[in-house]
Amino acid sequence: MNREKLWTHNFLALIAANGFLFASFHFLLPTITLYAAGLGATGLQIGLIGGIFGYSAIFIRLFTDTGVRAFGKKNCLYVGLLLCILATLSYLMLANPTAIILARVIHGLGFGLSTTFAAAIAADVIPASRRGEGIGYFGLGSTVAMALAPALGLWLLSEGSAYLFLSSIAVSSLAIIMAWLCRTKAAVSELPPTPPLHSSIRNRLCERGTAGPSLLTILFGAGYGSVNTFIAMLAAEKNIEQAGLFFVVGTLFVFISRPFGGRLLDKHGAFAVVLPGAVSYLLALVIMVQATTLTGLLSASVLYGLGAGALLPALLTWMLNRVRPDRHSAASATFYNMLDIGTSTGLIALGTIAGNIGYTRMFYGVIGLMALFLILAIVQYYYRPQAEFNEIEDA
Repeated sequence: MNREKLWTHNFLALIAANGFLFASFHFLLPTITLYAAGLGATGLQIGLIGGIFGYSAIFIRLFTDTGVRAFGKKNCLYVGLLLCILATLSYLMLANPTAIILARVIHGLGFGLSTTFAAAIAADVIPASRRGEGIGYFGLGSTVAMALAPALGLWLLSEGSAYLFLSSIAVSSLAIIMAWLCRTKAAVSELPPTPPLHSSIRNRLCERGTAGPSLLTILFGAGYGSVNTFIAMLAAEKNIEQAGLFFVVGTLFVFISRPFGGRLLDKHGAFAVVLPGAVSYLLALVIMVQATTLTGLLSASVLYGLGAGALLPALLTWMLNRVRPDRHSAASATFYNMLDIGTSTGLIALGTIAGNIGYTRMFYGVIGLMALFLILAIVQYYYRPQAEFNEIEDA
């Protein structure tokens, strides 16, 4: 029996669009606060510039259903990308800290729309029987961006802020072109969404039927964000040089894990990927806090890449499989909301703790979060193994 075709023109265009979207984001992730500091921003302003982005993205995702009904998924994606371009242009044209804070709000709105609808359209394009594999490949563009774009962004800023912002705008424009080249069928991608049963903030924030994976995504977001943000500080505390190699090695093993994890999920269900992914990530954290040399740190990065590469697409696919096709946008919004909530809240809390007790001891708290993740995943599986991990809810 022939498997349904995955590598279509539309799917390749979406992978490229998502990669360019995340590249434009990661150009600015390590540089926008440096740029603001150079303009004389206060500590409070720098904190707002760093933190308000994520909460702005969460806010706009509360209105996913409204956007789909009014404009359709593709148009919402275009609007999000255009807002990203507008915000980036504002950084350059309105060079003062207060304007940058306002532009970060706009950028967060655009990024929230773009990430949500790119993933939702991908879920429509990917055959349902190969969704786990497809979502894994879909995220490879963002993985490459995370590995390469921050360093390139720092180099561009050193050459001049105009080079940085114009490059980010150019890459976002390429994302629009790639999205346009994805010719999704209206019958698939523009199904009228089922009106939500409740209009409360809770139901807008978390799609009905996705509570289990949502809780796990919050916990993983806190752990994932802490490693990405604080690994350099942990290495400095341990006097380990060249810590940037952690992400190079980790990204390589993300690439290795994605195809195998996706196929395993499609064949055996989400738990078959979530369990080994969580164990791998937990072991990576344990090795990290014990490492005293670069070799030890890079050993942790191998397990970090395998774990993160398995868990991120598995959690997203699990949510998508828990809803009907007309609710894919809402499920995608839920995934990114939970990831942002976990990351933003975790960074604030864990960063504060690290300031008091140091990064090595702080990471023991991250180990505790991932241990809780593993326990809750096992409990959920044995409580509702089929309904929670493998079946699409009909109600």
